[in-house]
Amino acid sequence: MDPLAALLDGPRAHGAFLLRSVLTPPWSLRIEDRAPLTVVSVVRGDAWIVPDGGEGVVMGEGDVAITRGPDPYLVADHPSTPPQALILPGQECRTPDGGHLTELADVGVRTWGHGTDGPVVLLTGTYGMEGELSKRLLAALPPVLVLRAADWPTPLVGLLATEIGKDVPGQEAVLDRLLDLLLIAALRAWFDRADTSAPAWYRAHEDPVVGQALRLLQHQPAEPWTVAKLAADVGVSRAALARRFAATVGETPMAYLTGWRLALAADLLRQHPETTIASIARQVGYGSAFALSAAFKREFGVSPQHYRLR
Repeated sequence: MDPLAALLDGPRAHGAFLLRSVLTPPWSLRIEDRAPLTVVSVVRGDAWIVPDGGEGVVMGEGDVAITRGPDPYLVADHPSTPPQALILPGQECRTPDGGHLTELADVGVRTWGHGTDGPVVLLTGTYGMEGELSKRLLAALPPVLVLRAADWPTPLVGLLATEIGKDVPGQEAVLDRLLDLLLIAALRAWFDRADTSAPAWYRAHEDPVVGQALRLLQHQPAEPWTVAKLAADVGVSRAALARRFAATVGETPMAYLTGWRLALAADLLRQHPETTIASIARQVGYGSAFALSAAFKREFGVSPQHYRLR
């Protein structure tokens, strides 16, 4: 499983909050929900996103933004518009002084705002939890990134806008998958741009030798890998693979594998609380629960059991 696939597997497993907002200027929402990841797309009108301590960016129709938490940010018709609502953890909505919100209300299926026909329509998908695997990808993102519709035409925004208001059996599953597709497609488009700083291991997938080695490590972490075995499987010498891998990824194959195994173990601990530590150890390539626990504590500072409880 590569980190893009991990994004699909991790946050989706814990559910994502999806909402359509219909707004009439002047409007301003201060987001303090501490969510690790949020996707915002503009269906109609335009909107500003202004991170705390950062430069704001205006979005137009069809544009998609990804915000990386947990720091607060503003979504508004203009940066100077005072916030009308605070969005708190658990999607609790309050006025800036902590009172009950009356200006904005539910106006339909997964729809919230000033009414049903405002000039601005936003779609927001909020992921409530990140995994250790996805952190490897998200750490490379800026606080806010925006993909312009003109540079990145996609049918997914329109499709999500059509589906979000439906209340039929199985619709939650449909929306989950559409949102995940939009997120992954947007991230891939962002990292594939020449002017962005993608992680070294992401760019390394383009290398015919190192990319193949990375895929083997990611998809088969339980294998008893050595540099010699990995080199043989990708058809180069041990020395050539070690040199090329380190130059491309920035660390040795075995160091990368250790980090990958422990991140995978951390996600499995959270996602499958019923699974024993010994079983997780076998899944990620450790011979025993003790071996995993020792490596895990060196990486995360706590035992697997304490990590799971936390």
